[in-house]
Formats: sequence, structure tokens, C-alpha cells
Amino acid sequence: MYVRSTPEGAREPAVFVHGLAGSATNWTDLMDELKDVVTGHAIDLPGAGHSPAPPDDDYSLDAHARAVIGLLKETGPAHLFGNSLGGAVSVRVAATRPDLVRSLTLVSPALPDLLPRYGPARVAAAATPRLGEWVAGKLRLVPPEQRVNASFSMVWADPKGVHPSRLEEAVEELRRRDDLPYTGLAMIGSARGLVAEYFKRGDETLWRQAARVTAPTLIIHGRHDRLVRPAMAAKALRTFRQVRLVLLPHVGHVAQMEQPHLVAVEARRLIGETRLGNAPLPG
Repeated sequence: MYVRSTPEGAREPAVFVHGLAGSATNWTDLMDELKDVVTGHAIDLPGAGHSPAPPDDDYSLDAHARAVIGLLKETGPAHLFGNSLGGAVSVRVAATRPDLVRSLTLVSPALPDLLPRYGPARVAAAATPRLGEWVAGKLRLVPPEQRVNASFSMVWADPKGVHPSRLEEAVEELRRRDDLPYTGLAMIGSARGLVAEYFKRGDETLWRQAARVTAPTLIIHGRHDRLVRPAMAAKALRTFRQVRLVLLPHVGHVAQMEQPHLVAVEARRLIGETRLGNAPLPG
């Protein structure tokens, strides 16, 4: 797996997990904000960013969780951050390997929600057999600039707030990814892996695993999130054991990119509480 890290300095490690169709670069600004508190390691999940496709073409949530656990075994127990799909992955990691997770910060985690919404409907379409491949093929015909602008319009509350350099980086990254033979398969496979979790039953569902997480947990949700319903944030507040919920106004699905300073303030508070052995209070 490809991992981007901040310069070593801070004693405690942190691991950052991106969302669907994202990459380690989604955490660049937040990692910079926190570099004096933690040494950050942002992973490119299998087939995403600069990470190669897995030999077995397994893009399930379990496979992504295994990749994150592999990194945590290298870093040692760390503060774990996850956004969207990466949030769902991080919940599974924290529930199954509590020994490796010191605290858990979830930014709009994609936990199961069966009520229809435009963003999840697009994920479901990508996950549909044959339709997903057809959509991926058609999308490659759209200029990268247009695709990136459409993506930012979906996940940001105000896409005009995207810094020009970040926009340029995203376009160049998409051009590079278009030349890779497994890009479409990685996105479709990860979408199918996430949708499959929505229909699971039994003790290993994400919501039941969330209830078993013992690490102090921070949930950050944008009030203008078009992909994850705000009601899911309230359900998460009722589900996790030690949890604080922060709702950010004028923020969408990727708070760590839109308002890295505000997310860093809350993350610093959680890390400080973890050091003192205090559980976060709901708020």
C-alpha cells in the first residue's frame, strides 16, 4: 500500500483513511494542521491513489480494513481518522482491533442508511452489475476538469471555496488515474463492497460493531452534507459508547478538506482527552 506521511516529530502516530474515489491527498491540509501533535500516515486504499490493484481484486470493506490494520501494525497503536467509506472501514478496524486504535475520529462516516438519497443512489448505481461498468466507461469520456468540478460540487457545501492548487492537483490525479487499467474496477468494487454492508444482518453489521467500539470517538458532520443524512449523525451519537458529535455549519461531506482548522481543533481536544484518560462528553 502507498502511504503519505508527515515529517516525523510528534511522538504519537495517526492513520488517515479516505473515502470512495478519494486518496491520501484528501487529508493533506488536516495532517499539516496536526503535525505538531501526531505523526500522520494517510493510506491509499487498495486500487486507489498510488496503491496498486490487489492481486485477488478484493475491494470489500473487510479487505480495506485488513489494509488499514496492516499499516497500524507498522505504526503501533494510533489515532484513527476516517471519512465516508474510510469512516466505515475505520469503524470495522476499531471494533475488531481495539488494541491498535487509541481514538477514533469519523468525518461523515458512510454507515448503513437504507433511506434513498441522491449521493447514495449514485453509489448504488455504480454497484449495480453491468450498469456500474457502463457508467464508468461513459464517465471516462467526460473531460477530467468537468468530472472534478462535478465531484467537488457534490461533496463540498461551497465548491467555490476549493483552493485553485487543490483543484489543479485533483485534475492531474484524475488524468493519471484514467491511464491505469484498474481504476474503474477499483471504484466499482469499493462501491459494491460498501453497498453490501448496507444489507448485512447479524452481529458483524457496522452499526453493531459501532456499538462495540471502545476507543474514545469523535464524529464530525457537515450540516450541508448531501451524501450522509444528518439523521445518521444522531444515530451514531446514540450508538457509540464514548462519543462526542460536532455539527459544522456551511460544511458538506469532506469537512477535513473544507474546514481543516475546525476539524483540527476538535481532533486536538479528543487526542488531549485520550492522553488524560478522559472519555469525550456528548456535545
